[in-house]
Amino acid sequence: MPTKKTSNESGANNPMNESPKSVVNYVLVGILVIAAFVIGSLYQKVKYLEGGGVAVKGQGGQTTTTQEQAQAEPEVDLEKVREAFNKSLIKFGDSKSKVLFIEVADPSCPYCHIAAGKNSELNKEAGERFTLVEDGGSYVAPVVEMKKMMDKKQAAFAWLYTNGHGNGEMGSKALYCAYEAGKFWQVHDKLMSNEGYKLLNENVRNDKAKSSEMAQFLSSVFPAKEMKECLDSGKYDSRLQEDSTIASGLGVSGTPGFFVNNTKFAGAYSYKDMESSVDEALK
Repeated sequence: MPTKKTSNESGANNPMNESPKSVVNYVLVGILVIAAFVIGSLYQKVKYLEGGGVAVKGQGGQTTTTQEQAQAEPEVDLEKVREAFNKSLIKFGDSKSKVLFIEVADPSCPYCHIAAGKNSELNKEAGERFTLVEDGGSYVAPVVEMKKMMDKKQAAFAWLYTNGHGNGEMGSKALYCAYEAGKFWQVHDKLMSNEGYKLLNENVRNDKAKSSEMAQFLSSVFPAKEMKECLDSGKYDSRLQEDSTIASGLGVSGTPGFFVNNTKFAGAYSYKDMESSVDEALK
């Protein structure tokens, strides 16, 4: 019968008998493993934010993103996109349009600003990949191009809020108020400027008590008194969750997220990457 070694017996595998140098080596290996895990996690997060996911047509398969999903994302066909469009508060055009655009965004999210094309400073800071064409780069802001098609009656567009950066609630409610008054794009472009980015992330955040600051900032494009009254009324407080629920039903949990019909683009893709999907829809 083999004898069982007791804890008091010596042996080569007993860490208490290792030399100080060996103990240090164990510690260093542990630190390196932890560091590799942290760096890998951060890398994946950055790649997701930069729109490094894969655009996949939802019909007949799961939508793919660069983030690991705890559960399978819902299958998204064109009918489901139309349903989400119709449920959206902020929308332009008809859900029966050949081309349906849906943007899922957070006004405080840096890559939503990049995709909006109204904050060239932030586009430049994000690197060459996101520098706008007009600034010598190759990036074409998708929201700008979507609006052009919408204005030409070639496409319909819907906007949904989802928390992507943590400071976009007041900005989103300002957009709901603006849409109600027929001034969505004026307020949108002001909020998506560099000044708007700083206001949302450094001053207003989600503080309802900052409605005056928000209204004053937007006063050049929207009457300050009306904006403050709308924000203070709380009429759109519940809409934030409603939008998030609709977006979740499409398998979108981060921002920005775009749909061209039922082809999903998870991240701040250039419009150039979306053009083939648009052309296909127009046939």
